[in-house]
Amino acid sequence: MPKKKLAITAAQATHDFLAPVFAQYPIEVASASGVWLTNSRGERVLDLYGGHAVAALGYAHEGWMAALARQAQSCQFQSNAVVMQVRERAARRLVRFSRLPFASAFFVNSGAEANENALKIALRTTARSHVVAVEGGFHGRTAAAGAVTWGAQSRWYGFPRTPFEVSFIPRREVAAIAAQVTRDTAAVIVEPVQGVAGAVDLGAAFLGALRVRCDEVGALLIFDEVQSGVGRTGEPFAANLYGVRPDMLTTAKALGNGFPCAALLMSPLVAASLKQESLGTTFGGGPMACAAINAVLAAIKEQKLLERVKRIGAYIRSTCVLGPVTGHQGAGLLIGLRTTRPAKEIQAELLECGILTGTSSDPQVLRLLPPFILEEQHVDMLRDALRDLPA
Repeated sequence: MPKKKLAITAAQATHDFLAPVFAQYPIEVASASGVWLTNSRGERVLDLYGGHAVAALGYAHEGWMAALARQAQSCQFQSNAVVMQVRERAARRLVRFSRLPFASAFFVNSGAEANENALKIALRTTARSHVVAVEGGFHGRTAAAGAVTWGAQSRWYGFPRTPFEVSFIPRREVAAIAAQVTRDTAAVIVEPVQGVAGAVDLGAAFLGALRVRCDEVGALLIFDEVQSGVGRTGEPFAANLYGVRPDMLTTAKALGNGFPCAALLMSPLVAASLKQESLGTTFGGGPMACAAINAVLAAIKEQKLLERVKRIGAYIRSTCVLGPVTGHQGAGLLIGLRTTRPAKEIQAELLECGILTGTSSDPQVLRLLPPFILEEQHVDMLRDALRDLPA
């Protein structure tokens, strides 16, 4: 690890025309390659955050860039009103990649949009008006997705009312499920591993109990795998990891490796409930997005990245509990490192050492969401840096 500290300074207010709504890290990224960012001073920073879990293949991935270039030269956009083979390939490839009994995929632009559509389908098909979520969950900032996001109404929701009745189940409390999930419940939406909360693993017992209860009362089970999906847990989806079958699954982030895209995967029963014009999107399923999806799924298979995610995730857990880190949580490369001091302090100290990490809604959890191409030597840099930090 380099001995020289990075000259970290607060970002200058040079972007006067951008809405001032984002808290920004004190680093300006000029370029990126592999797992490395290069700042405006030419200094390299190891990226263990991946742009909020997006950069699954890292940066400047040759296959991904080539796929986008080919599609741009062929046809950069046509709507869903016309047939395009690149869209058909992406849907087929994603459904098969999932290794779950899904029948079809609906492509949209973001995780929040995927969740909005999943909730709409559940409310419409069940003719019910109650949705259950889990304490600590984050599902997006739009009207329906924000309504089922824990704490949104007290912090940033902004809408005068939620579009349906919402109640929350405490994490992992199987005994609380029956009272909340009733015959008035249209859907239960849950992150199998809660990302923003700090990589909180909800576990097979709790998720399995949700499945059983949904079957008992006729509610639909929605897995929000916007952050945990597309290989981040070392399986195609966390649903595979825990052996629990949802009726719908939403995913985004890693799906496009930085090109905006998302998907809603549906069971045969759910898909059969759809009619023409029941869902819609302009940019969802665009050819550039679908080319990105195809390239990501191809690279995961060809480079055996699921295996690497498992291996490197285990290596982080076995080597990086030292210094101010007392424990770990999460799955695969969705990792929360529990800290003795505020995680924001440790994040700042690691950035001075040339390592970018994230924080979470838990002030004592440092969040790691690195590219799947991470290697042991990169983990060793984190280990050495943590060892040298004050406990």
